[in-house]
Amino acid sequence: MAMAPETEKAVPAAPKGPARTKGSLRGLALRWDSAVGALLVAVVVAGLATTDGFGSGENLAFAFNDIVEVALIALPMTLLVIAGQVDLSVASMLGLGSALTGALWDAGWAFETIVPVVLLVGVAGGLLNGWLVTKVGLPSLAVTIGTLALYRGLASVALGSDAVTDFPQTYADWAVDTTTVPGTFLTYPVLLFIVLAAVTAIVLHATGLGRSLFAIGAQEEAAYFAGIRVKRIKLLLFVVTGLFSAFAGIVFTLRYGSARADNGLGFEMLVIASVLLGGIDFDGGKGTLFGAVAGVLLIGVLKNLLTLNDIANEVQVIVTGLLLVASVLTPRVIATVVERRHRRAAGTRPSRSVLVSTPRKHSSKGTPPP
Repeated sequence: MAMAPETEKAVPAAPKGPARTKGSLRGLALRWDSAVGALLVAVVVAGLATTDGFGSGENLAFAFNDIVEVALIALPMTLLVIAGQVDLSVASMLGLGSALTGALWDAGWAFETIVPVVLLVGVAGGLLNGWLVTKVGLPSLAVTIGTLALYRGLASVALGSDAVTDFPQTYADWAVDTTTVPGTFLTYPVLLFIVLAAVTAIVLHATGLGRSLFAIGAQEEAAYFAGIRVKRIKLLLFVVTGLFSAFAGIVFTLRYGSARADNGLGFEMLVIASVLLGGIDFDGGKGTLFGAVAGVLLIGVLKNLLTLNDIANEVQVIVTGLLLVASVLTPRVIATVVERRHRRAAGTRPSRSVLVSTPRKHSSKGTPPP
């Protein structure tokens, strides 16, 4: 059990109303996940009923493959946000991975050599982000806004405005939506995502590391005093996020058959929208991988439906933005209503001494504990 700081010993016990509210908010997160899953099912049913060709194997293969890079990056991003951090440089790292793939292939490198080099660059980018956050003590939001521009600039340096094509057919066929796993409509990148999602779910919900992530996101300082290696875990999360982003750059390059410095531009918004839409609390400490995956699939299905119905790309961007706003605003509005209802039912209000004396939750987006 974590040792409470000295300032907490003199704090009066919290009233029963707010204490029950905390439990109800945890249940609210689970209900939000279920609501996103139900909404996904409803959208799929509506698509089957209203849009010709939506349920065909070819279209489903295209729809899922079209969102696979976002889905791959959303896996480590889910863990990162649960731990109270964020990485906005993921799309730029995808672009850097794509540009390096093209530049090295154009220079005559073997593709089997290019892949590990690009993945190592992703690890290095994640290490830089993690080092600036955990060692220098900078907020992850500010750090990754800076590296967002840095990595995109390095991609432009590596490849310029050129595009490199004609990658090995064996690898290109692996990534496209016309090549599926025998007997299914799943492409090989989507199958890989399913395997990685299963592993990530086990890590998050069935291991000590996963429990540590929730503890860090809920109360970083308490997690530190409980013996959790906060800085080491956060550094690891940034490294894995960089690795997955660089790999997504390779998949993106092979899927479109073109390496460009601007590949994946704006994908960070799709990744964040998917994660938050799935019920992951941006303040950390709450969420499930099921919710994040449901959020990714919901955005992918909506995008596919809008495309099949000839809706302009600008409208699709607006829909994604509205989903992002709704995913952040709706749970907080519901949480506020639930909290007020419990307070009225209990007939109590938090005492002023609790509000003043209780240490605030340490923001893990800022300076970490010593």
